[in-house]
Amino acid sequence: MFKLHNKDGTARRGEYITDHGTVQTPVFMNVGTQAAIKGGLSADDLNTIGCQVELSNTYHLHVRPGEGIIKELGGLHKFMVWDKPILTDSGGFQVFSLAKLRKIKEEGVTFNAHTDGHKIFMGPEESMQIQWSLGSDVAMAFDECIENPSPKDYVKRSCDRTVRWLKRCDDKLNELKKREDTVNPGQQLWGINQGGTYNDLRVDHMKTIAELDLAGYAIGGLAVGEPAEVMYDIIEHVEPFIPADKPRYLMGVGTPTNIIEAVYRGVDFFDCVLPARNARHGHLCTSEGIINLNNNKYRNDPLPIDPACNCPVCRKYSRAYVRHLLKAGEMLGMRFAVMHNLYFYNNLMAQIRSAIEENRFDSFRNEFSVKLGKRI
Repeated sequence: MFKLHNKDGTARRGEYITDHGTVQTPVFMNVGTQAAIKGGLSADDLNTIGCQVELSNTYHLHVRPGEGIIKELGGLHKFMVWDKPILTDSGGFQVFSLAKLRKIKEEGVTFNAHTDGHKIFMGPEESMQIQWSLGSDVAMAFDECIENPSPKDYVKRSCDRTVRWLKRCDDKLNELKKREDTVNPGQQLWGINQGGTYNDLRVDHMKTIAELDLAGYAIGGLAVGEPAEVMYDIIEHVEPFIPADKPRYLMGVGTPTNIIEAVYRGVDFFDCVLPARNARHGHLCTSEGIINLNNNKYRNDPLPIDPACNCPVCRKYSRAYVRHLLKAGEMLGMRFAVMHNLYFYNNLMAQIRSAIEENRFDSFRNEFSVKLGKRI
């Protein structure tokens, strides 16, 4: 499923093969939580801006419209008219971040939906059932997400429970894929490493789940408020114990700087709502750093958002026009801004891949890691 083509230090250039196409890595997955990119981008737009993988969320699609409807209509690919790979998050993070009242047991978690308060139970089997109905190419294991920092004894118990839940996810998905009405027989399960900010727990947990020989592995529970240097340190401790022949996914990350630094430490897959969310508020990525299009100095600026960018927006429209749209509350402004930022991220990953192929990633990192995070 995963082929490693080149390494430049710890940075990896590879490809991940799915039934809906081959993903060139490192890759940023564009987040369509509810089977849509917030900002008005369609599946055709995703193709235009170079998206390789779309990511949707199990919990949100379960709440509405319901996985039964999506399965009845042929699965998530047909539902959103997207013929490339899809990864579905398990819903674990949403259970622990959105639910105000929740009760965690060995069987799973009981909580109230954030929409209307109705009671939901979700455990490993339920998460797999939903993701199987959606028919994604990658199904993420259901895990417990904890706050950072948390007491070490609780984190240890949580890690042990996450291992037990992972084994149940594996058993359930294998059982479901044998059914004749399976939407995507090639669906694969990826496990998630947890352990809070405790390096020893992280390493022990990674060693344990690596023994299950899953299709891929993620590092979860980071980028939730801890300093970036703590996240980088955890990646460095865990990376040697992630199977080298499997893809590595750093969940919920992040800024261009975060991505470059994580690639430097051996990560292949990324996702984050940040580029689309920031774009909708006028914070846009450029090759020289981040600009805030709301600033008055852009009100009559004839330049594109980024003169070095070749996205559909920068090829035609000025900063002044996009700023006007955002200020006027026109939906087109958000669409243009999101399209630019996601193109920027997808293009950044293409540049990273080329740098690793040509064994010049260190110089690429030195040039862009700090610069792309600078606020202009």
